[in-house]
This record gives sequence, structure tokens and C-alpha cells, in this order.
Amino acid sequence: MYLQHLELKQFRNYHHQEITFQAPKTILVGDNAQGKSNLLEAILLMATLRSHRVSRDRDLVQHEMPMAEIIAQVAKDHAPLELSLRLRQTSKRTLAINGVTQTKQTDFLGQINAVLFSCLDLDLVRGSPETRRNWLDLVLVQLEPVCLSLLQQYAKILKQRNALLKSIKANLAKPEPSSPADHLTPDLTQLALWDAQIVTVGTRIMRRRCRLLQRLTPLAQKWHNAISGGTETLTIQYQPKFPFTHDDPPELVQQRFLDTLHQKKHLEYYQGTSLVGPHRDEVILTINQTPAKEYGSQGQQRTLVLALKLAELELLELVLGQPPLLLLDDVLAELDLHRQDQLLGAIANRVQTVITTTHLGVFDAQWLDSANILRVENGRIIG
Repeated sequence: MYLQHLELKQFRNYHHQEITFQAPKTILVGDNAQGKSNLLEAILLMATLRSHRVSRDRDLVQHEMPMAEIIAQVAKDHAPLELSLRLRQTSKRTLAINGVTQTKQTDFLGQINAVLFSCLDLDLVRGSPETRRNWLDLVLVQLEPVCLSLLQQYAKILKQRNALLKSIKANLAKPEPSSPADHLTPDLTQLALWDAQIVTVGTRIMRRRCRLLQRLTPLAQKWHNAISGGTETLTIQYQPKFPFTHDDPPELVQQRFLDTLHQKKHLEYYQGTSLVGPHRDEVILTINQTPAKEYGSQGQQRTLVLALKLAELELLELVLGQPPLLLLDDVLAELDLHRQDQLLGAIANRVQTVITTTHLGVFDAQWLDSANILRVENGRIIG
């Protein structure tokens, strides 16, 4: 797969911009806040249909414009392919392949695959559990496109269940009626229905996340060992709110999920929110048996993040049979020379790469000679 051409219309700070990728390596150079990261975000959107920065389409559409559009021309399996994504301020997005509107997002996913590595990814180690969950889900969506609909379905169920729990919390706060249980009975009956749905869909997501980490962990450990010189041992563990393994049958996981919900029900009533499920799970990263976020220097944390990203790149290539696009958003300046060498060596000439930077001094002459260098200024690409 090779991304040949990208066109942006009213996307972020790009009014109308086209870019042709003339070499396997493209370097976008420019000052901060000029639009370099926006261009990488557009490519990642085509690969995952999710932004790593915002959750609403309206935030991607240029101010006072009704719609934004991203058009990508891709060479895949020696055949040309045109993909388009229209984002709207007030209505649903539209997807098309070669001009044919796609009614299912899963039919669009997989046409482009990409791995993004940005300076924000240091939060994979030191950030919130949500950051690590989102990272896992972005990988899952590309490996198993059905996961996108599962995640969307789960979000809707969770929203409805939380709204009901807030209602229960409000009812419990009212002065006690003559029969305390009576006024909660309709809510609790409805809650049982939402419990069944959140358990069914949540189990499917959690088992997929667990299975993904089983495949990703050995690759990350290999890269981490190489970068650290074999001096550190990395472990990665998926940590849900109840124990299960990737080998457990779905029926067993669902029962444990439901049992844990019942154990937490009174706490959920009084807090007014769902306390069990994939939205609460954690990915535990440890180095030499110490939690990575508490361990050592920023350099060691960067080694871990680099290992995770290289493992992601390798896994996508193994499963999909071809390397994904690699998007590097201003990360070389964050890495020392050894880690830069590990990253650039892993890329070699086999991975199409788009890199953003504020200055070209971080690249050696050989890299600059083999790359297409474009300057970005205020939402415009200057060749």
C-alpha cells in the first residue's frame, strides 16, 4: 500500500490543499501551529475513522464551514483506489470508495493502515488509563474493523446506563417514601436490561483487547530489549475489574462481568456511574517489576513508548501482509541519538513515512537526500 496523493478541504486550518507523496519518506518542516500535525491527523482518520485528538467531527471542520473533506489516492495491490471522507458540523459523516458511498464503516476500514507516533504518546506511560485504552482500541480497529462498531455500540449503552444510574442516585437522595423499594423498582428492572447489554458488548471488547496484548507483548519486549541493551525487562498486562484470561470462553467472562456488576451495584447507585467494564480497565506497564510511570528517567519511558510503537508497526505488518504508513509527529527531537537510530533503522526503505519537524538538523544527510521535503506555513504546503 502506498499513499500517493492527499487532498484536504476545509479541514482544520487547511482551506484547500493537495499534497503528492513523491518519495517513500516525506518530511514536513515548519514552525509550531502551522498545520503539520493536522495533516497527519487527516491520514490517521482515513485509517481508523477516529481522531487521536478530538471526539467530535465538528472540531475537525474549519470554522464557519458546513463540511470538511479528505480525499486520498492509494496504490493498493497494484490497483488505484480513491477514498473520501466527508465530515459535517451538524450531521453524519459520509464515506466513499472510488466514488461509491459506503453504508458500513467496516467496509472502509483497512483500505489505509497507519501507525502514529507523536510526542503526546509519552502519555502512554505517564498518562491516564484512558490514554492506554484508546491506544489499544486504535490498533484493534485496524486489525479487526468490527471493533469500531463494537466501541460505538458500547459507548451508547454506557451513556444510557449511566443516565439511569444518575436517576437512581437522585431517587435515593429524596425523602424516604412509605415503601422505600417501590419507587426504585421500575429503574432496577430497566437497569437489568442495560446490564445484559453492557456485559455482552463489553465482553467482546475486553477479550479482543486481551488477545491483542498477547500478540503485541512479545514484539514490544523484543524491541525494548534491543533499545535498552538487554538491561531492562518489560512486562505488559491487561487489568480488568475482574480476572479472566484470553483463553477463557466468552460465557465465563460474561458471568464474571455480571457477578462483579452485582457486587458493585450499591456503590454504583450512590455514585451514579458505571464502575465495571472496558471503560474502566487498565493496561499495566512495568519495567524490572516496577510500574513504568514511577520508574526512572524520561529516557527510559521514551524507550518503552518507542518499543510499543515499533511493536504496533510490526504486528500490523505481520497480520496485514504489508507495512502500514508510519506517521512521526515531531518525535525525533524527543529521542536521543541511540533511540533515533533504532527508529530510523527499523523504518529503513520498506515503510512509507511522513515526518513532521520544526528543523531539519535532527536528520543526517543520507535521510535528507532520500526524502521529499515540504514546508508548511499557515495551512499551506510549499514544495
